[in-house]
Amino acid sequence: MKAEKSYVMIKTVLLLNKIYGKETRNVTYKEARVYLDKVSKYGSVLGLDTIRELLHELGDPQNQLKFIHIAGTNGKGSVLAYISSILTEAGYRTGRYVSPTVVSYLERISVDQSWIKEEAFADLVEQVKKATVRMEKNGKGSPTVFEMETAVAFLYFAQKNCDFVVLETGLGGRLDATNVVENTIAAVFTTISMDHMNVLGTTLEEIARNKAGIIKNQCCVVTSNQKRIVLEVLKETAKSMQSIVYEENDAKAILHQEGIDGQIISYEEYKELRIPLAGRCQIKNVVTALGVIKALEAKGYPIPQKAVYEGFKKTKWPGRFTCIDTEPVFIVDGAHNEDAALQLKETIQQYFKEKRLRFIMGVFKDKEFNKIAHIMGPLAEKIYTIDLPDTNRTLPAEELGQVLKNNCSCVENVGDMKKAVELAYQESAKEDVIVAFGSLSYLGKIIKFVEERKEM
Repeated sequence: MKAEKSYVMIKTVLLLNKIYGKETRNVTYKEARVYLDKVSKYGSVLGLDTIRELLHELGDPQNQLKFIHIAGTNGKGSVLAYISSILTEAGYRTGRYVSPTVVSYLERISVDQSWIKEEAFADLVEQVKKATVRMEKNGKGSPTVFEMETAVAFLYFAQKNCDFVVLETGLGGRLDATNVVENTIAAVFTTISMDHMNVLGTTLEEIARNKAGIIKNQCCVVTSNQKRIVLEVLKETAKSMQSIVYEENDAKAILHQEGIDGQIISYEEYKELRIPLAGRCQIKNVVTALGVIKALEAKGYPIPQKAVYEGFKKTKWPGRFTCIDTEPVFIVDGAHNEDAALQLKETIQQYFKEKRLRFIMGVFKDKEFNKIAHIMGPLAEKIYTIDLPDTNRTLPAEELGQVLKNNCSCVENVGDMKKAVELAYQESAKEDVIVAFGSLSYLGKIIKFVEERKEM
């Protein structure tokens, strides 16, 4: 009888759902991604009005959360990775939101180093989709794909009752969708330099003012290694918002040991921190992360020293001068602007003096590809140019090749990524070095191709 009763109840629910037009089938991850891909074709618009409306439709989940908000031109991801790893080790439930991703789309939303599951992501996209339909019916605009993804992230972090969310800006700061948040405990600034000038401003001061827009009333402002004009803007904005500035000095850091598998660094009371990310550019990122820890402790959030040591040691952040093979050495790096290219050049010269270098390079057409080519081209014996997966934004391999020929005597316009990897291996000796760079967006595929090759 009980089984019959249960069956009748289920049939009744299904019938009622059908009458009132309610879906009983959960949307799949694939369907959610297809929906977001369709939305992405409409492009992006800077501004906070639409994301505010969308989040309000969803119950304003961001208001339940505390944020560590990171802006800057280069180093945001590394600083985010260090901070989130340390906070997790300290016992805080820590969400993190990043873009673009390297290994998987799902890595952009994670809690305590675990990516959001496909089912959870699909369910939250469905909630956001329904909220979007309600907005459109009421004439309140249509959210961009980044706004939808940001809303999904905030819903997820609220569901998981995160103590902190470490949040990376998408573009700029002031009008970036992530800047809808108000409960900012620390506004963090990595190195600010020239990038996205068509959107953020044509001078360093304009760009700095845009990024300084993430500073909220009475939060902590943390930075290191900034040019004078940038520091002036940050301090001026912080003063207007009654916020304390923590200016760290990476020149005080002591480098004890370095290699392509990481380094050992001391800074102030932290002696011989083991850092798994390579490259001297990481020193300022480590120092900035330590400034955040100092600021959080001053705000009343205890962080044991052991958590700092363990957090740094356990940090994982692929695509930032990451070695993925050894014979020959194969490095992937997301250098995509002038400042990042200069850092990559310095690191290559530091680790690979007198080595023969082959580069795989792909860039977006809205980047400073001429400057990147001028910096990196003379280092290489040969460069293979490729097309990026985002066909709307990629600079065609042939056009990139024409630019590079002014800086490197041997350039081959390959186009296909997998073919470029194969050619680089075939033409390299065991003692040579291959470096793929130009954008984070394609490095995951490069890593996959190399892993498949190693398993053959």
